[in-house]
Amino acid sequence: MMDAFREDEDYKARVVAALENAEEDEDKLIEERRRRRQEILNKHRQEGDGQEDIRQEAAAHLTPDVVQRLDTPPTGRTSPAASDSIVSATPPPDRHLLVQELGAAAAAGGSGPHEQNSPPEDQSSGEAADTTQMLEEKGTTSTGLDAEDIFCDAPVGKGDGGAEGKAARKASAGKGLADAYDDPDGYYNFQFGEIIGQRYEVFASKGRGVFSTVVRAWDRSRRNGEGRHREVAIKILRSNDVMKKSGQAEEQILKLLASTDPDDRRHCIRLLSSFEHRGHLCLVFEVMEMNLRELTAKFGRNVGLNINAVGHYTAQLLDALRHLKANEILHADIKPDNILVNDKFSKVKICDFGSAMASGDAEVTPYLVSRFYRAPEIILGLRYDYPMDLWSVGCVVYELFTGKILFPGKSNNEMLKLMMDVKGPFPKKKLKKGRFHEEHFESDPNMSFIQVDTDPVTKKPIKRLIVNPTVKKDFKALLLQNAGDSDRELVLLLADLLDKMMALDPEQRIDLEKARRHPFLKKILQKAVKGTTN
Repeated sequence: MMDAFREDEDYKARVVAALENAEEDEDKLIEERRRRRQEILNKHRQEGDGQEDIRQEAAAHLTPDVVQRLDTPPTGRTSPAASDSIVSATPPPDRHLLVQELGAAAAAGGSGPHEQNSPPEDQSSGEAADTTQMLEEKGTTSTGLDAEDIFCDAPVGKGDGGAEGKAARKASAGKGLADAYDDPDGYYNFQFGEIIGQRYEVFASKGRGVFSTVVRAWDRSRRNGEGRHREVAIKILRSNDVMKKSGQAEEQILKLLASTDPDDRRHCIRLLSSFEHRGHLCLVFEVMEMNLRELTAKFGRNVGLNINAVGHYTAQLLDALRHLKANEILHADIKPDNILVNDKFSKVKICDFGSAMASGDAEVTPYLVSRFYRAPEIILGLRYDYPMDLWSVGCVVYELFTGKILFPGKSNNEMLKLMMDVKGPFPKKKLKKGRFHEEHFESDPNMSFIQVDTDPVTKKPIKRLIVNPTVKKDFKALLLQNAGDSDRELVLLLADLLDKMMALDPEQRIDLEKARRHPFLKKILQKAVKGTTN
C-alpha cells in the first residue's frame, strides 16, 4: 500500500514539476515556428502576391477558446447539415495543388479516402447510444474544469506570449488607436449585439489567445429544427500579415478536409464559412460542447473514463487519422485540448490545424508537438510522418482511460526516460540515425542513456548513465490498475492496442487500418450494436 502511495506521490510530483517548467522548451518551439514562418513569408514576397496559399507553420490555436461553454448556455445548439459544411463562396481547394503549395512532394493519385478496407457503415462512426451514462459509470463528476491549455503558447495577459507574441506586437507597432475597431495589439474590439459578416450576431466572448479572439454568435441566416438561430464559434484573427497568412493556411487545410468528407463522418472540425471584417480574417466553426481535457476532468478526474466510452472515442480518432493520411496532412499537435466532443458526448472531432503541414514537408526540430504528446522520433531528430500523430493519439487514449498523463516529462530528456520505463530500450540502429541522439545517449557500445536531473540545492544539472534501461511497468500493468473484474478482458485488449500504437520505432507502429480493426475496437463496437438491438 505504501509503495502504491509513494508511486502516486511521485507521479504527482513529476506532473507538478513538468507544469512548472512547461514553457521552458515551448519557447524554443515558438521561436522555431517564428523563424520558419518568416522564411516562408520572405519567399512569398519574392514570388509575388499572386500565390495566396503558401504553407505557413503557424500555431493559431483554436482551443481552448472555442470549447468551453458559458455557465448558462443557450438552447437549440445543433450540428450543421452536411450540405452546410462550407458556406464560403470560395471553392474547396484542389488536393494536389494544396499539397504541392504546402511544400510536399507531388500528391499520389488514386481513389478517394477510405474506399477500401473501411469498417461496416454501422460501425464506422463508433458513436455510443448513451455515452453520458458510460462516462458517469466510472468517473466522478467535477464542476472544476481547467479551460486553459497549459501546453500551448501563453495566453495574452499571462506573459508576453513568447517570440510569436513579440513578433505579432511588432507587426502591429505604430498602429496604435488609429483604427478605433482594433486595440494597439491588433485584436478586434467587438461589441455584444454587433453584426459581423452581415449575418453573425455576437452574444458572448470565448476568450483571447496569442493569435486571435474567439466569440460565440448567432447565425441570423440559419435556424435549427426548433426555429432558433444556429450558434457558431468565430475565430477573429489579429490584424497583421503574419496572423492573416497563418489563418489562410489553416482555412485551406480545413476546406480540403471538408471537401473530401461531404457527409461529415471523418471526425475533423467543420469550417462553416470565412470572411473578412474590418481587416480581420474570421473563421466560422461549428460549436462543440468541450474538449477532452475538460471532459476527463468532469467525468473521470484521476480515475479516467469508462472503457466503452474510451473505445468509441479511440475508433473515431483513428478514423480522423485515416482521413488526414488520405489527404496527406500531418496534424502535428494532437492532445486532449485539441479534440472536441459534442453535447451528447457521442462524437469527437480533432480541431486546431494551426500547426498542420503536408506530409513530406517535415523539418527536423526537437520541439514539434506539445511535449507530453511528442513522439520519440521528434525528440531524437529522426524523420517523422503519419506515425507521429498516431503516437499522440495513443497518449490521449491512455489519458482518457486512466485520468493521468502518460509521460509527464519536464524536458525532452525526461520524456525519453519515461518512454523507456514503459517500452524498454530504443533500437540502437534507429538511435544512430537521429540527429539529436548524442544529446541523450553515449557513443559507447551499449549507447547508454544520459539521464539529466537537477540538483535540488544548487539547481545545476546532474548527469548519470543508465547502461541498460529496463521496463518498470508496461501497458498491461499500468492499465490493469484501473480495471474492474468485468472489464479485464477489454483492458488487456486495450493494452495490446496501445503497445502496438506506441512502438518506439515509428516504422514498427501499427498501421492505421489494422489499428481500426483491432479486436479491442471490434468488441467495443459489437457491444454497442448489440445494445441497440436489445
